[in-house]
Amino acid sequence: MASLIAKRSSSSLLGGLRAAAARTYASIAVGSDLVSAAPGVSLQKARSWDEGVSSKFATTPIKDIFKGKKVVIFGLPGAYTGVCSQQHVPSYNNNIDKFKAKGIDSVICVAVNDPYTMNGWAENLKAKDAIEFYGDFDASFHKSLDLTKDLSAALLGLRSERWSAYVEDGKVKALNVEEAPSDLKVSGAEVILGQI
Repeated sequence: MASLIAKRSSSSLLGGLRAAAARTYASIAVGSDLVSAAPGVSLQKARSWDEGVSSKFATTPIKDIFKGKKVVIFGLPGAYTGVCSQQHVPSYNNNIDKFKAKGIDSVICVAVNDPYTMNGWAENLKAKDAIEFYGDFDASFHKSLDLTKDLSAALLGLRSERWSAYVEDGKVKALNVEEAPSDLKVSGAEVILGQI
């Protein structure tokens, strides 16, 4: 019995590793509906602890973020990390007027963090007035989109891939996923601006 369990565990582990190694991009694609891909999922708008308490820890359903709107969303591994803080968020913050000129209703940053950390980080970057920050505290949004990455080697655990998308009324019009979390080749503001 123990050898049968070990054999099953071994083969399922190898299968999972093969699948993970083979996957380079998310299961969502251009044309996908984010609301359908993440049914029942909500994000947590960046806020202080006191704001969380007064809102009774309210969350924002995905459909409320995307339905009837033109949205640019970008995901990143985590608040206060190198490329995220020094390059990724600034690329959007510095180009916010160009997004507005193209008719974008919202530019959104999402990471597998709690909304309180996201709030402090947004304030630290002086980006909270230009970009909407959301926490995906349990990674449910990113799991739904197959956009997670295990960054335990960097002591971060399960996190988001580095990615960006242009979304109209919930439909993905452009999607960019970096090959490595330290890359910023395809998910920065300049690339997505050219895709709108």
